[in-house]
Amino acid sequence: MAATGTPEPTAGTADTAAPTVGAAPVPSRRYTLTGPDNRPYSSTTPGTLGGHRRGRLYGRLDCPSALRTIAAGGYVRHRVFFADEATAIAAAYRPCSVCLPEKYRQWKTRRKDRTP
Repeated sequence: MAATGTPEPTAGTADTAAPTVGAAPVPSRRYTLTGPDNRPYSSTTPGTLGGHRRGRLYGRLDCPSALRTIAAGGYVRHRVFFADEATAIAAAYRPCSVCLPEKYRQWKTRRKDRTP
């Protein structure tokens, strides 16, 4: 997962049809987020959490584990972004054990309790 502040190409694209200030158009940044139905949608607000589509996990944008993986050249193709934690959970993603250890423990306990 990437550091906050600068969006990545997978996080959105610039929208040229933007509001104007005076006579000049002001570019409006667009971000591609994943909704609770796992479908991408466009937003003017960046996501607060990142995730890995294949691993079905979500975590902080500054997660050390995700940043290491990205720096090594992996992960980016399967990266998704969420507006908030409720959306990530509704999309059936689990918390990251590295950057969200307490939420991960809670998720694991709930999962274990459901297993026969």
